[in-house]
Amino acid sequence: MTHTYKITGMTCSSCEAKVKSNLLSSPDITSAEVSKDNNSAIITMDKHISLQALQEALGGVNSKYKISAQNHSEVAEQTKGWLQTYKPILLIFGFITLVSVLIQLQSEGFNWMEWMRHFMAGFFLVFSFFKLLNLEGFAESYSMYDIVAKKFKGWGFIYPFIELGLGLAYLTNYEPLITNYVTILVMGVSIIGVLQSVLSKQKIKCACLGDVFNLPMSTITIIEDGLMIAMSGFMLFNMIN
Repeated sequence: MTHTYKITGMTCSSCEAKVKSNLLSSPDITSAEVSKDNNSAIITMDKHISLQALQEALGGVNSKYKISAQNHSEVAEQTKGWLQTYKPILLIFGFITLVSVLIQLQSEGFNWMEWMRHFMAGFFLVFSFFKLLNLEGFAESYSMYDIVAKKFKGWGFIYPFIELGLGLAYLTNYEPLITNYVTILVMGVSIIGVLQSVLSKQKIKCACLGDVFNLPMSTITIIEDGLMIAMSGFMLFNMIN
């Protein structure tokens, strides 16, 4: 994609060259045409880069160079970029939700406990499938942020099979008490590394869909793990009470 930006603060050819060099230092920018006379920059990028990131490339908020959007809406572009980035995981959640809802439509009434069980079965089965497509690649990515996999890399090779087992257990309703306890334990440990990575703003790859998709670590990953913990906790609470 290509966008035109307004850049102020350029007073000479050296400024022009410096701005261009700084912009091209970003790995997602493929070309940049900078003009001090027009106070503009035509930037071509592989994916949309926020104004904040572009300003950082120019030296941050205290830099004399200021960049602003000229012919496009940043909100619209960021939304489009966000949807494009997370399209795989959004589609997966959409399909799992649809299938689990359709199952309930075949019953006389909507059973929330059964719906959650089917949803979690679909979640673990699908996510374990993508991890198992490239088990070594997943283990490598997982060891970058998971607190257990960092110390014991073999955990990355075991984890997808645990997810597969949980998926089958939810699908067959096998030992629901034990299944939910294990889910809370496994996902609770998993979310710690995710929270640490997101809060420290580490730019690392999320391994939730294995090594197949290049998804960044973000709040989406926290929601994903948190949702599984919340659902298993809710089901466990209802079983005990």
